[in-house]
Amino acid sequence: MEFIRRLRVPPIDDTLDAALHQKIDQKTKPLGALGQLERLAFQVARIQGTMTPTLKNPHILVFAGDHGVAKSGVSAYPQDVTWQMVHNFLQGGAAINVFARQHNINMRVIDAGVNHEFEDHPQLVKGKIGPGTENFLEQPAMSEELCEKALRLGAAQVDAIAEEGCNVLGFGEMGIGNTSSASMLMSYLLDVPLEHCVGRGTGLSDEQFERKVKLLQQAADKYPDLKNPIDILQTFAGFEIVAMVGGILRAAQNRMLVLIDGFIATAAYLAAYKLAPAIGEYAIFCHRSMEQGHQHMLEALKADPILKMDLRLGEGTGCALAYPLLQSSLNFFNEMASFADAGVSEKS
Repeated sequence: MEFIRRLRVPPIDDTLDAALHQKIDQKTKPLGALGQLERLAFQVARIQGTMTPTLKNPHILVFAGDHGVAKSGVSAYPQDVTWQMVHNFLQGGAAINVFARQHNINMRVIDAGVNHEFEDHPQLVKGKIGPGTENFLEQPAMSEELCEKALRLGAAQVDAIAEEGCNVLGFGEMGIGNTSSASMLMSYLLDVPLEHCVGRGTGLSDEQFERKVKLLQQAADKYPDLKNPIDILQTFAGFEIVAMVGGILRAAQNRMLVLIDGFIATAAYLAAYKLAPAIGEYAIFCHRSMEQGHQHMLEALKADPILKMDLRLGEGTGCALAYPLLQSSLNFFNEMASFADAGVSEKS
């Protein structure tokens, strides 16, 4: 796919690494005393290539799409909840709206493939690739052409907010059935058994969970030889997940700080990582979900998430909740006195 070749991500220049470490170590504190805040400050400054990093015009993009597999009973909620929740986002009533308002984060909702026609709204991007994907229990979720369109959609949204001066971007999603897609992506991309990847999603009962596992295993049995990340996306992903892949890759290309939310967003990141491993330097994992698959994915990626709060909501909520800690990391880095500035003796 030609467009993927245009989404290559270069590694970050390490020229400032020593100076950044020295600046952190010279603050009026014991070495390493601010723990993960020190690592976050170093990472952000390194991405931006400056000794005075800043967070500008923060955004969260919430990609929405329907999944054909939802019609097979893999979710506790009906498919109509996808468009109903998008409407809730646009009315300002969802959790992500509350947290984004609290922390002055701009929010944009992208209809990548919801089976509903929305009225115009200033926060809504009408990017519908189609009215939902095919049911991957019966056939691949999308064609190569539609997969490329979804990748382009995500990249275009990131370019648009980059032009507005944004340098820190969170990725969220909404789509009934998308934990099933994420489970399949994880299993294939990490080559791990499906039982390590499937969770209860929106709150399945024991009986519903057993049905979900059985159905997803049937899907896995249909496609035993998939290896290429694009082929895996075409077979199992939702339009919103593929759009996130394109957005994550473009954000790293644009040297933006990439905030990754929970299970579905991390599955999208995993696909992007398999396509361009250098994006690992740009990504911050905001929380560890209650979904067992998310915990295994984070371990496989050697990722240390900022928050561990038993969340399992999606929407980008983890990104919004973690954002003030990112602000704190840069505030200490830029404003905290050094030993020399404060006239405080260093450890002998």
